[in-house]
This record gives sequence, C-alpha cells and structure tokens, in this order.
Amino acid sequence: MSADDAAVPPQREGRRLRVGVLASQGGFAAHARMLGELGAEALEVRTPGAFADLDALVIPGGESTTISKAIERDGLAPAIRAHVAGGRPILGTCAGMIVCDREHLGLIDATVRRNAFGRQIASFETDLELAGIGPDSLRAVFIRAPWIESHGGEVEVLATVDGHPVAIRDGRVLACSFHPELTDDLRVHALLMAIATAAREERAGAEAAAGEDRGGQG
Repeated sequence: MSADDAAVPPQREGRRLRVGVLASQGGFAAHARMLGELGAEALEVRTPGAFADLDALVIPGGESTTISKAIERDGLAPAIRAHVAGGRPILGTCAGMIVCDREHLGLIDATVRRNAFGRQIASFETDLELAGIGPDSLRAVFIRAPWIESHGGEVEVLATVDGHPVAIRDGRVLACSFHPELTDDLRVHALLMAIATAAREERAGAEAAAGEDRGGQG
C-alpha cells in the first residue's frame, strides 16, 4: 500500500469523482453522506444504466442474501463485474464484503464466513490499526460481522481482529467486516477515493497515449 493511497487529492472543479452506492438494501444513505463530505458526487445505484461513468462503487452492509437477490433481480451482476474489469474500484462493507467473495460475485480471491463473531448480541466496537489510512487507529463498528475465512496469496490483509482478517485489498477492491459509515472517521472512504483518483488518471493517460498513436498513423 503506497503512501499516496492515504489521502484524497483535492477535487478539481469539473473533475469530481462520481461514486455510486448500491442502494438495493442496507446503509447506503450514510455512505453517500460520507462520500459527499469528501467532495465526491455520490449517486444511488439501482439499475445497470446507473453504472455509466462511475469512478468507484460502494456495496454497503445490510443482509447479504437480500442484497444478492436484489442484484440478481435487477440484473446488476454483469455491470458490477464490468466495473471492476474496467479498473474501477469497489468498497464492500460487512454484507458487501460477503457479496464480493468467491462464492458470490467473485470480485475478491477470498471466502467470507458470515456472522463469524456471533449474532447481534455479540456486536462490538474496537480500535483497529488499518494499513493505508495513516498511523492513527480507526474506531470500527462490528455488527453481526463476518471475517475472511481464507484468501489467495495476492490478497493484502489490511487489518485483523484476534488473528482473523477483517479488512483486505485485492487489486482495486477493498472489503471490510465493519461499518465505516457508522462513525465520523472518513478515512476508509478517502482510501477508496484515492484509489479511484489514481485509476482515473491511469485511464486518462492510456486514452491520451492511444490518441497520439492514432494521430501518428495518419
């Protein structure tokens, strides 16, 4: 994880990041609020057409079976996979992490264990050391939280609780067991936006290079 991922570059006029929040179920409104505070244009996503021109996507917590059924019902899986294939990042939180795993959308090389810390009564808060957001610990809220049961060798573990991975990065997909939208700490969303900014600049560079090649052929 590079130091450049720890903060969001200033959003230039006319160049605000467009970040979608899957609004099928769960805490999408709180995510949208936090993204707005960071200067992004936050959009609620419910249809495949809403993915056009998104720089990043959040799949929020909620109930993973309900979210998965809504994704299938609304025909969103191809659009979500195309979003990732196009180099655009995703943040999956709690149930959103489950939806991203090998057994669901296959966006991360990991298997997630549902309700790993216990049911609602076992919900808790703790301070996490999370790589990529700076030296200060993060207050994390775990509600019927999963953990990463297994993962591939290319997956980067960003944070653990009792030896279990609770935040990972696989390429440009971030996934965490906790609910960053339930505190006032914006750093997880800022990390997503930093990755999205770098990805957008990479795409712009590739497009400019392709344009020069076409011009040279004339």
